Amino acid sequence: MENIIYNELKFRGFNVDVGIVNKRENDKEGKNIRKSYEIDFIASLGNKRYYIQSAYSLTNKEKENQEMQSLININDSFKKIIIVKDIINIYRDENGITTMNIFDFLLNENSLDL
Repeated sequence: MENIIYNELKFRGFNVDVGIVNKRENDKEGKNIRKSYEIDFIASLGNKRYYIQSAYSLTNKEKENQEMQSLININDSFKKIIIVKDIINIYRDENGITTMNIFDFLLNENSLDL
């Protein structure tokens, strides 16, 4: 699925990169540790930028939190999107993260702006 998303972004003219978000957290013993979270795609076109996570399926809350964690830790106002294989309606959560299915993404050229 990641290859399909990558090819579609390139076809739409985006520059596509992979990103890492670093976050400092305390472990169970109270020690300060640094965690790195991967962002599947950073798609840029002119002054537009989208952070995109590809998730085959969000079967439970833990999987959803795992996919959202890297997006939540980004401290800018560009759009954050999760693309899934599951047939779902497009929705935006309280963190401003949009979730859509792969078909909505592929069939609508302006889907990233919904």
